Order: sequence, then structure tokens, then C-alpha cells
Amino acid sequence: MAELFIKQAKQYAQTRPSYPPDLFQFIASHAPHHNLAWDVGTGSGQAARSLAGIYKNVIATDTSPKQLEYASKLPNIRYQCTSPIMSFSELEQNVAKQSSVDLVTIAQAIHWFDLPKFYQQVKWVLKKPHGVIAAWCYTVPQVNDSVDAVFQPFYTVDCEPYWEPQRKMVDEKYISIDFPFEAVDGKENTGPFEFVIEKLMDLDTYFTYLRSWSAYQTAKDKGVELLTDNVVENFKRAWNENGHSQKVVRYPVYLRIGKVGNNN
Repeated sequence: MAELFIKQAKQYAQTRPSYPPDLFQFIASHAPHHNLAWDVGTGSGQAARSLAGIYKNVIATDTSPKQLEYASKLPNIRYQCTSPIMSFSELEQNVAKQSSVDLVTIAQAIHWFDLPKFYQQVKWVLKKPHGVIAAWCYTVPQVNDSVDAVFQPFYTVDCEPYWEPQRKMVDEKYISIDFPFEAVDGKENTGPFEFVIEKLMDLDTYFTYLRSWSAYQTAKDKGVELLTDNVVENFKRAWNENGHSQKVVRYPVYLRIGKVGNNN
């Protein structure tokens, strides 16, 4: 998975949206203790930054050293490059001891993981019974009717051959993802619960975001330029239709959240 994002690590750090504060407030309100959080697949640290404002300490891991180069450095975040598959001894050495973590978060990444093995590790590090796991994804950006009308065939037709199969879990809003955890206190199920990201963008930033996609890089590696002159012109025409160069881009966010319980 990490190889899909190495070449566009800088674009990823520059344009990937920050997650809304109410998402983290919701998660923290269902996690009894706020001492230690583990952010897995942290990338350039978008989620870790927000967690650092709530949790005493954050361990943020990724398999890509290139992504970690662009992560924001804060005194209570420890960034750690890990191998894609860790033994339990490596997990203890590089992340945390058994039953010592209050919260595990995975932002826009769990669909890349070997879930059975990962969940074993999650259940090992989380404090029982109330340690919390929170995994979320955001789906495609929404601008306005004109821009979105250009975006839809670009996403569903042009890019489709270059997405990895795991991307389907994101399109399905993580509804279909295996999530073997108990509902947190006060909730009847593990979600998905919906939030929204809003980010002010100009067209160049929007294009840079599209170029940060794994599908864009996969196509490029195969000699295919997805943002052809024709596609770019169609986007420009739609974007400039109302005369405003900057627009609020909305990303729906879908959260699965659960607690480890006693029986895992």
C-alpha cells in the first residue's frame, strides 16, 4: 500500500483535508481515558495532529518513511516507521505494551490492511473492556452541480481501471468492512456515523488533490495521463462558471467506532 503514495507524498501532505473537530470530539467522548492513542497509517499526520490536542501522548505509525517526512512535528507525537507486518514483540517495541492503549485510530487507511492480523494487534494493545477503535474514510469531494458533473465520469469511468479493489470499501462508506467490535457506550451499533470535512480550495489545489490519488499515480506509471487537456478544460469551465476562484469543497466522512470488550 505504501508504494502507492510514495511518489506523491508531497501532494498528499499539501492537499489531503484535515478532519473536522467534531469527529475527534465524538470519538474522545466515547473513550473513557485520554492517555495514549495509536494512529495507524498516519501518512503525513493529519489525524495525529488533532489527537495530540486531546490525548496526552500519540504514537503515529506508517510503513512509508517518505510520508512521515511531511508529518507535523509536535512534542507529544512520536512518529514511527514500521514494517507492514509486525510481530507482537515488534508491536510492543515500536508501538506500545499489551493493554496500554486507550484509542486506536485509522484514517482513510484501514481498507488497505490485512484485517484479521491487524485486529489481533488492536485487541492486544487496547485496554479492556473500554479501549476504543475508530476507523473512518471520506468519500469523493463535492463542489457544486457543474464541477461535480465533470468529476463523476472522471472518477467512475476514467479512473476506475486504476483503483485497487480495496477502494470499493470506501465507496461503500465502510458499511461492508469487517469490524468485530462492540458498540461503544450510548450507541446501538458501530456505525457508520456521518460527519463532513469542508476545505476552501482553488482549482490548482483541487487538481493537486486529484493527483495525490493512488489511481492517478498507478495510471501515470502505466503511461496514462488521467487529467488530459480535455478533462482539464472541462473542469476549468465548470469551476469558473460562477466567477469565484475559491470554493468550499465538502467531503462526507464515515466513521466506524467500537470498543474491544472483554471477550476479544
